[in-house]
Amino acid sequence: MRVAVYPGSFDPITNGHLDIVQRGARVFDRVVVAVLHNSQKNPLFSVEERTRLIQEVTGDMKNVEVDSFDGLLVDYVHQRGAQVVIRGLRAVTDFEYELQFASMMRKLDSRVETLFMMTNNQYSFLSSGIVKEVASGGGDIKGLVPEAVEQALAGKYGY
Repeated sequence: MRVAVYPGSFDPITNGHLDIVQRGARVFDRVVVAVLHNSQKNPLFSVEERTRLIQEVTGDMKNVEVDSFDGLLVDYVHQRGAQVVIRGLRAVTDFEYELQFASMMRKLDSRVETLFMMTNNQYSFLSSGIVKEVASGGGDIKGLVPEAVEQALAGKYGY
């Protein structure tokens, strides 16, 4: 069975992330969307809220599982029996960081491959940070995030 892990903070998940999940699910037998608990960041949504939202928007994808983790990704990949880590690239500016990330993964375990997937062009500008910034100001985020995420952001920002 070909298992891939798609890690990230997903604070919140955007349609760009969802595009990568859907495409990954066509390539692999199972995709684990792994929500990172990063104590160095101050997320808007808790790990539990992010996990629940992702489960809600991926519920119709039978080979997609949602989980959370902390610690080293390579250890989590081993724990899940995965062989591949999926990383999304929006633009050239993402590449340098992602290359460093992939190189470190290879150093930690040369058996784990990193697969870069280019985001659909319509989402190349999109990030969770931009979505939160627009939503916090009451701007229109329709089409940038799934409807469940729109509602959750509205609840967080009180509109």
